[in-house]
Amino acid sequence: MHTDKFKYKELILELKAGRCLEPVHEAQLLNYLKATTIEVGLLMNFGNEPTFKRFVYNKQQQQSV
Repeated sequence: MHTDKFKYKELILELKAGRCLEPVHEAQLLNYLKATTIEVGLLMNFGNEPTFKRFVYNKQQQQSV
């Protein structure tokens, strides 16, 4: 099984190698954060123009809504 998701203590690192980051990539990382106890994720793209985005999903805030 191939995975590009890594967990190190309290961080999920999602690696991509495309032209650019797409909304579907962001949604994928947010789903990982929602499905786990981890609240911080990095989405990194090593394509034509390397970019990264940091996501924070606060589970306590979401439960109170």
